Amino acid sequence: MSLPRRALAGLALLLVGCAPDTAAGPVPPAAAVPDTPAAPAPVPPTLLPPEAVRAARPAPPELPRQLPGVGPDLLAAIPAGTRQALVVTGDGPDASAGRAVLYRNDGTGWLAGPSWPTRNARDGWTPDHREGDLRSPIGVFTLGDAGGRLPDPGTRLRYDRSDAFSISGTGFAGEPLAGAFDYVVAIDYNRVPGSSPLDRRRPRGGGYGGGIWLHVDHGGPTHGCIGLSPDRMRELLLALDPALHPVVVMGDARALAR
Repeated sequence: MSLPRRALAGLALLLVGCAPDTAAGPVPPAAAVPDTPAAPAPVPPTLLPPEAVRAARPAPPELPRQLPGVGPDLLAAIPAGTRQALVVTGDGPDASAGRAVLYRNDGTGWLAGPSWPTRNARDGWTPDHREGDLRSPIGVFTLGDAGGRLPDPGTRLRYDRSDAFSISGTGFAGEPLAGAFDYVVAIDYNRVPGSSPLDRRRPRGGGYGGGIWLHVDHGGPTHGCIGLSPDRMRELLLALDPALHPVVVMGDARALAR
């Protein structure tokens, strides 16, 4: 059966209602459209091989294998198991001021902490310290015993809290000495390790001096000790770890570099 002319016209309108607009010209045949290759999908990072992931990461900074500024003579004196070293570098052989840096060895090298100002003996440094020479001894010395007039701040070192750490009077610059022994760490120069810093035994004899400590800076030169500000002394006490066998490496810059 044939459709009426009006129905055929309506069907034609329905067939062209969703077609593209051909007013701009005919649509080219499919064969005329160039074939553009699709871009490869990015590979998620989690699917990269491990070696590619490692190569993409920035390399960590290389740590020094040896303690900066410390030469072969003193390096040879550092115990093999030491993983923590406080390096105190004097400004000169006859100077009474310097800087200290606490280093930690993580197995790949020595990682430096912040630099702290220090004071040392009035007349500087000596490799052959004697009682009353007003010079700080040069060398490598172990650290293991602490104490002070104030309560233990939480150090892992052995700590002796005692009122015997009180001190009065004035220093070389006329500064008050009160509070200088609020916190101390004994430097194992001519002393018996494992005892209170107050222990006065001198294994090498009294002529070689003793009682060489890290203590609170009182604002002037010392008789032979190393002075740090109260906050730095507290920070040092909290940082020192007997499991890392800490030492102090101390002297003027020229002596340390030998």
